[in-house]
Amino acid sequence: MLFSEVLSSLQRDGDQWAARIPADWMIGRTAFGGLQAAFAARAMREVLPDTTLPLRTLQCTFLAPVSEGALTIKAQVLRTGKNAVHAQARLIAGDQVLALVIGVFGAARESSVLRLPAQQPVESAKPIEFRYIPGVTPVFTQHFRARWLLGGLPYSNATLPRNVVEVGLDETGRANDGHVLALADFIPPVAMSFLKKPAAGGTLIWMMEFFSDRHDHLPLSGWRVDADLVAAVGGYTSQSVMLWGPGGEPVAISRQSMVIFS
Repeated sequence: MLFSEVLSSLQRDGDQWAARIPADWMIGRTAFGGLQAAFAARAMREVLPDTTLPLRTLQCTFLAPVSEGALTIKAQVLRTGKNAVHAQARLIAGDQVLALVIGVFGAARESSVLRLPAQQPVESAKPIEFRYIPGVTPVFTQHFRARWLLGGLPYSNATLPRNVVEVGLDETGRANDGHVLALADFIPPVAMSFLKKPAAGGTLIWMMEFFSDRHDHLPLSGWRVDADLVAAVGGYTSQSVMLWGPGGEPVAISRQSMVIFS
């Protein structure tokens, strides 16, 4: 199923939301993190006093694997201020919370300070095309098109702590918050490119900050992810990511705390 189709499956069910995780959006034992975050963001938006407020930040804690099939989401507003609204979403299976997400939605404010990052060109003598290989690469990756401009693919015994990847979703249309989350989360842990053979890993905490009020002027192809491995110690890694829209537009920045079992 296309990402947009999966996201549209979210339906209100009383005071909660019901969704389904298709088999082709899994990554190992759990659902693709970008999809989990997108479901949470959409559910939170539906409980806002003003559903048009732009999403400013998102903080995700992944507590347990989200299995294929039915998923329940509960969302609530935590605080409503003059400009910003804090909301919370929980992804639930039975009595167990699988993921906890906090979102801040806020109207633009007047400010004399304006500063945005500028995309730097990357020279790549030979970009590496990413190919989905059934049984080898995570199944969710079949919905993306990507190529590595800098750094190595997972398990390539690389030494550069930086990956620059061109990425797009394999569908047409214009971007929304969910698409942005999916594109930002496509890239695997940079630390995995240091390994010589496959190993398990996953995200513990993921934080995103958005620069734009809207994304619906942007297509779903031509994006770029710049990911840097900040630190790796004791099996835990810290990674920062800058997400650029088509044409080099700065869209979001993120930080992830991950584990690598190797």
